[in-house]
Amino acid sequence: MLSWVRTGVRNKLWRLWIVALFSLGMAGPDAVWANDEMSWLVYYSDKAPVGAFKNHSLLVLDSRYHPPLRPLADRGKTLLGYLSLGEVASDADWYEEMRQQGILGAENPAWPGSFYVDLRDPRWVKRVVEELVPSIVKRGFQGVFLDTLDNAGHLERLDPKKYHGMVEAGARLVRTIRRHYPYLVIMINRGYELVPLVGDQIDMLTGESVYARHDASSSGYARVVEKDYLWQVKQLKKAKKRHPRLKIFSLDYWNPDDAAGLREIYRIQRQNGFSPYVSVPKLDRIVIEPKEGSR
Repeated sequence: MLSWVRTGVRNKLWRLWIVALFSLGMAGPDAVWANDEMSWLVYYSDKAPVGAFKNHSLLVLDSRYHPPLRPLADRGKTLLGYLSLGEVASDADWYEEMRQQGILGAENPAWPGSFYVDLRDPRWVKRVVEELVPSIVKRGFQGVFLDTLDNAGHLERLDPKKYHGMVEAGARLVRTIRRHYPYLVIMINRGYELVPLVGDQIDMLTGESVYARHDASSSGYARVVEKDYLWQVKQLKKAKKRHPRLKIFSLDYWNPDDAAGLREIYRIQRQNGFSPYVSVPKLDRIVIEPKEGSR
């Protein structure tokens, strides 16, 4: 009974928070959900001036190195701070302590210097909920972009016995974040195994490298293999059908000098019903969608 009362109070505060945002002219979750397609971007640098974001309403930014947030919020932008839940990089402030605690696993072979996290460890949950999310909010972000949650399913498939319960633990962590921060806008990247468990707890779902990807072996760009493209499109559409309130986004990578190629990716992803953005692999450059007729 007491927990129900507390939840009711939190939800009431959440509604008051949204009203306050609208009265200040700032974007809140309901503003984000107003239209099916959103102009958005992902940018992990602090070099771009505020004016460079004028054509985008939703910004996913690096939580540590980013442009000034207040001027962007004053312009009605919805700001999501990056947070990796399934991996910790060796340059993170909390890496060494987590390594000594034994919370980290093997190094991700695809990302040298980044180590898998045991999502089942309550010490990681405590750090995320009590330290990492609050620090993002205090910086001025209105939400979080939760990355690397697809590791949960990958590890369970890799070794079902050793990593049993990782998907459920990842979903439980997302639900815990929502319970403690009901006002946050939450976007997750991939993590499709978790969506049936958390689809009603998140606001946005992103598919990365859905149609086009960076080819590290050739330092170029390539189309995603057809069956992989169709599989990811199916996951995103299935999530939308199961949770109609979810906003669905696609993040692809392509040569920014190939205007025709960029336009084609935007066309295909809009046809799929997604809000698309196409960028460079490091996401440290704002790539503007080319207009028709441009080269």
